[in-house]
Amino acid sequence: MSADNSLAEDILKLLDKRQKLNSLSLSNELSIDHQRLVGAIKSLQSIGELIRCQQTETKRLDLTQEGRHIADNGSHEAIVFNAVPAGDDGGIEQSLLMKIIGNPSVAKLGFSKAMSQKWIAIDKSSNKSIVKRNVQSIEDEVQVLLKKIGSLTIDEVSDQQKQDLKKRKLIQEVVVKSYDIEKGDNFTLNIVKQETDLTAEMISKNTWKDKQFKDYNFDAMGIAPDRGHLHPLLKVREQFRQIFLEMGFSEMPTNRFVESSFWNFDALFVPQKHPARDLQDTFFLADPANCTQLPVEYMEKVRSVHSSGDFGSQGYQYDWKTEETQKNVLRTHTTAVSARMLYQLAQECQRDGKPFKAAKLFSIDRVFRNETLDATHLAEFHQIEGVVADVGVTLGDLMGLIQEFFLKLGIKRLRFKPTYNPYTEPSMEVYSYHDGLKKWVEIGNSGVFRPEMLLPMGLPPNVNVLGWGLGLERPTMIKYGIDNIRDLCGHKVDLQMVYDNPVCILENH
Repeated sequence: MSADNSLAEDILKLLDKRQKLNSLSLSNELSIDHQRLVGAIKSLQSIGELIRCQQTETKRLDLTQEGRHIADNGSHEAIVFNAVPAGDDGGIEQSLLMKIIGNPSVAKLGFSKAMSQKWIAIDKSSNKSIVKRNVQSIEDEVQVLLKKIGSLTIDEVSDQQKQDLKKRKLIQEVVVKSYDIEKGDNFTLNIVKQETDLTAEMISKNTWKDKQFKDYNFDAMGIAPDRGHLHPLLKVREQFRQIFLEMGFSEMPTNRFVESSFWNFDALFVPQKHPARDLQDTFFLADPANCTQLPVEYMEKVRSVHSSGDFGSQGYQYDWKTEETQKNVLRTHTTAVSARMLYQLAQECQRDGKPFKAAKLFSIDRVFRNETLDATHLAEFHQIEGVVADVGVTLGDLMGLIQEFFLKLGIKRLRFKPTYNPYTEPSMEVYSYHDGLKKWVEIGNSGVFRPEMLLPMGLPPNVNVLGWGLGLERPTMIKYGIDNIRDLCGHKVDLQMVYDNPVCILENH
């Protein structure tokens, strides 16, 4: 007979005598680990109606590590009091007292508590802070109480005492789960093992008639096979990608994480003295530090637009430097990819001599900024961008595209607010009404690309380019109820969260 079967039989014998048992009390009585006892109870519970079980929850107070230390050595205030010399002429300089105690946190808290208890006082008559005993002796009630915590029920400790000890992180409430056991309808002292399978031998020997079989649980789920799981960001990203494809967009190649400052800033009409190009906002590469493979003719047009103005613009009127535009950076936005694609479209139009062909492009990929890390910001995140290039498209077309895009996300209430971007004019921030927060929140940025950016590329003057973008992390956090971005991305991500979360279904009804 196995040890667990023997324990199960002992439980039945005790239950036969007492009619009712509690697993926690029984584990203390038999000096058996509670979990082992629960295992034996569960095995009995699986044998028909042998016993009835009801789970109960009780609370008890346990000492923390700090609480156990105080129970053994005394409270912080008692340590401070005992460190003060006794006698009428006694006393010690406050700074020396703190130094003698050693542990700054013990000294600080203990001194404060001892003062509030009026165990000690400070004498400043000698122009020094001299700490003296205010009473002859003390009773360390905190230590006494902590020593008795294990034998007290939670109701035997006053609410004020519990509040004070919890605040000092000396105790913690622990929920203890146990089982109340009673006799079942088929209670017996003889345990008959129930069979789980009908074997060929039972049939041939006709012994199955004398066997007891466990009931089949047709509602039980099968064991899930090991498999890979998509990260929530990838699930939401796929939903956004599907929306763009449904709207007739083509995906841009975004595998170039390192960009030259030319494509990342200058081609977008961002001046070389713009704050976004500082070290505080951008990651610059040390090796290779520079890019020399830039389109010379196009770069000269960009230089002209920046420094002296061209194509009807007065530019920024500053000394544009080639060495600045050659600096390699980790791209700060996917608009650098859009700039490359628009330049490519312009070159194809000029090379083939054919009319401009409209294009609808999108990208979803990582960008990098030198951000201060907190619950809503990372140095690496994803940007979603849509771009439409066509003859005569207007700001009204852009607003219609954005409304249709967000309607597919289930976002119906939108507002547009004028803003400033270096490479779009006019520019608009996109706001949506958040039902949970009961206010309008920014969800994206948009605009019509400036002629100073498009005409140097060689695009026809009657071609306008519309663009809008938003982040991927924020809608993912909202969708999956994550309030800290570091729980979504990075080395501290809980893989179980990735395993458990379902596919992303956007409520676009």
